[in-house]
Amino acid sequence: QVQLVESGGGLVQAGGSLRLACAASVRTFSSYAMGWFRQAPGKEREFVAAISWSGGNTNYADSVKGRFTISRDNAKNTVYLQMNSLNSEDTAVYYCAAPPPGMILITGIQDIDYWGQGTRVTVSS
Repeated sequence: QVQLVESGGGLVQAGGSLRLACAASVRTFSSYAMGWFRQAPGKEREFVAAISWSGGNTNYADSVKGRFTISRDNAKNTVYLQMNSLNSEDTAVYYCAAPPPGMILITGIQDIDYWGQGTRVTVSS
């Protein structure tokens, strides 16, 4: 089983930045595409960003393009989400996610086999 643990959430002022991290407890981390999703109060979980095995390919939701950057360090079994220019609509619980091994790039929630516990991000005005 793949275990994912997020960290880095917290309270931030609008316009500020946060960097989330996801630590994966797998030996074959480089075989997994990875992604981030988020769920705001009263809303369904939505796709945020995805990254391929090597980090060479990425995809972002339109709402975060130009503001968020997903990256990975396979030597550390860690995926990151750098979030800049945060606004109130970014307030949500953010989840790290992984599909089955071999998938090149996550396209949506239907691709996910493994979820982290989530880390809360609150953006204040």
